[in-house]
Amino acid sequence: MSDRLSVFKTYKLYVGGKFPRSESGRVYEVTDAKGKWLANAPQSSRKDARDAVVAARKAFGAWSGATAYNRGQILYRIAEMLEGRREQYVREVAEAEGLSKSKAAAQVDAAIDRWVWYAGWTDKIAQVVGGGNPVAGPYFNLSSPEPTGVVVVLAPQKSSFLGLVSVLAPVIATGNTAIVIASEKSPLPALSLGEVLATSDLPGGVVNILSGRTAEIAAPLASHQDVNAIDLAGADETLAKELEIAAADNLKRVLRPQPVDDAGWWAAPGTDRMTAFLETKTVWHPTGSLGASGSSY
Repeated sequence: MSDRLSVFKTYKLYVGGKFPRSESGRVYEVTDAKGKWLANAPQSSRKDARDAVVAARKAFGAWSGATAYNRGQILYRIAEMLEGRREQYVREVAEAEGLSKSKAAAQVDAAIDRWVWYAGWTDKIAQVVGGGNPVAGPYFNLSSPEPTGVVVVLAPQKSSFLGLVSVLAPVIATGNTAIVIASEKSPLPALSLGEVLATSDLPGGVVNILSGRTAEIAAPLASHQDVNAIDLAGADETLAKELEIAAADNLKRVLRPQPVDDAGWWAAPGTDRMTAFLETKTVWHPTGSLGASGSSY
């Protein structure tokens, strides 16, 4: 018999680059697919949600102002670190979703690959959705994408890691900052992601991760005046309708829940989730003239 004591992991929130316990001091039990206890996860309060908004807003200026190439480097570094902790995520996903080790490994590999895919888009998305516009006059007319701002992301409830990466990575790849509400039943892969983000080059506050009762946390965030957009991927039909109504108060962008089943997260992601949280800035500039001939450039 082993003479070692079991060392249970204490999961915490990830807010502003730090690991606070819930302000309320509450936790709730997380169990595996068979009902076996896995851990106590922090149960976030409204105060935790407000703190996450403050952290995300504080980080937005520097993150959105960073070069797209730099953001891509940082996202790729995160993928490197996820690869290094692959076995941990395989175990957590297998326990959370009741999968065999091989199926969990396939999900983790797909999630890491997807993170790399979005890292490659950071300096390319502007070329796809921006460009020069032909106008009837002696002007340059240029459109370029800009991040929306602070985005709340309700992570998918069943796809604890692949679905999480699929909704989070496109938000930050385009320069937004994010507040993630982890899967209520399976929050552990999301909370462990915070540990990777904290030791990568990602500035604190760019991603903030909350766990707890989804409806309880999402309600104050949907009505928060300093939140610019919300992705309702992890909301059911009733909750999504309530949050959409609350979000209308300050004209938040709302990405409604898509009809994606568990298998659907395996589909090629495309650019839709990146463009969902981008604004378009258009600049006019006179072309001027060259020399006595009056020709324009």
